[in-house]
Amino acid sequence: MVLSDLRQGQSAVIEKIGGNGALRRRILEMGIVRGTEVYVEKYAPLKDPLELIVKGYHVSLRVEEAAKITVTPVKPA
Repeated sequence: MVLSDLRQGQSAVIEKIGGNGALRRRILEMGIVRGTEVYVEKYAPLKDPLELIVKGYHVSLRVEEAAKITVTPVKPA
């Protein structure tokens, strides 16, 4: 499953970061690395971009960028 497929309020663990070059480096520099848990805070009104909570801070990604990140959904406790 990719990050852009998650719904608002869902959490997941990052498995793989796709892409290459500057985009991949920027995503990694934001702390979105393998093994990190992310929470989808909300989507913008037109569904692009989406706001994530990563390591306690808010990050916005375009849906096109989020589609390059493979995740495993976390089951709610």
